Amino acid sequence: MAKAVVIGAGAVGVATAMYLQREGWTVTVVDREEPGLKGASYGNAGLIATHIVEPIALRSILPKLPRMLLDQTAPLAIRWWYLPTLMPWLVRLLRATAPAEVERISAALGSQLAHADAAYRVLIEDAEAEALIKRKGIMVVYPDRAYLDENAGYQLDLRRRNGVPFEILGDNALRSVLPALSRDYGVGVLFTTASHTVDPYLLVSALARRFAARGGVFYRTHATGFSAQGDKVTAVRTEAGDVPCDLVVVAAGIWSRPLARQLGSSVPLDTERGYHVMLEEPGIALDLPAIVGDVRFSITPMAKGIRLGGTIEFAGIDPPPNPRRHEALLGHARRVFPGLMTAKQTRWMGHRPSLPDSMPVIGPSPHYANAWFGFGHGHLGLTSAAITGRTITDMVAGRRPPFDPTPFRVDRF
Repeated sequence: MAKAVVIGAGAVGVATAMYLQREGWTVTVVDREEPGLKGASYGNAGLIATHIVEPIALRSILPKLPRMLLDQTAPLAIRWWYLPTLMPWLVRLLRATAPAEVERISAALGSQLAHADAAYRVLIEDAEAEALIKRKGIMVVYPDRAYLDENAGYQLDLRRRNGVPFEILGDNALRSVLPALSRDYGVGVLFTTASHTVDPYLLVSALARRFAARGGVFYRTHATGFSAQGDKVTAVRTEAGDVPCDLVVVAAGIWSRPLARQLGSSVPLDTERGYHVMLEEPGIALDLPAIVGDVRFSITPMAKGIRLGGTIEFAGIDPPPNPRRHEALLGHARRVFPGLMTAKQTRWMGHRPSLPDSMPVIGPSPHYANAWFGFGHGHLGLTSAAITGRTITDMVAGRRPPFDPTPFRVDRF
């Protein structure tokens, strides 16, 4: 039987492994950690955010760049000393804010995310993990309608034009859904087809268990490179020895860049450092996730409490977390939900693999006939995991995937 190796045991890697396995491949997943542990798949906000079709940066970001260097607690911050390293990436990001690029990117992401939920349902039902998913929508709250129209009107129009359904709720309707919300917020946008997981780590673990029960193998080691003959990868090199393969998929998150380079593809992959605070005894009831539109953070009800998250920091991989960013999250949350209790908490920081046009790399290597890529999903890694796995598997099998993958090709840069 043909052998596939997937490098990466996060949400994208595990979902891809499952889809390949369902296609008949014998699949080994290589990662130094157990599935879903420590990386972005562990600490993310738990949102299956099928409504976020626009790039992370719009033209409105330009006047805010100085603040990103000066205010290290801003929702999107850049540590000043990292700016020279980030500059080529940042220039590409700014190019992606051009109106025509925003429209193109949003159309591409919209076409992909429209199939994300259906792709997940296949795997979640297979793994009997339905209890870990709540399909109640995601609410974005704003101070008032004037603020929404001025600061998020274009985003809503983009989403509407790309097929994202939503409802705008006034004060009374909003408060019936979020009774603990501060009176400073009087309007909400409910994205009805979005969903969330009550524990992203448990979700990935459940999928991994089903994959293993079907004969899939997890190999706990670090992938260092490849052996090849001609235009075919014959093995994945690891610290524990070579793993022979007939097919390889690089889905290693932020660690994908050097592996892609060894396969002849240079990608401008950097890390969005994401922060979360987990509140084990929050003291408020929350039935669905809320995103606070004016300060851009999320608050998600989970099995073990409430998780605050969603900020972005650019500072590379090595520096330790900035504790002031955790404190800022807590300060915002206490203001938005005045009854919130924060005494019992844990804190986390991790790395989202981010590309400057906000679109992941999904598709084949231009240089090796049996090498494929699925990485760079940024803040949509959990959301896009299953549809990425299905798309790669469809292309491997010679089938037309459910959306046009051309905009996501690795050589677009």
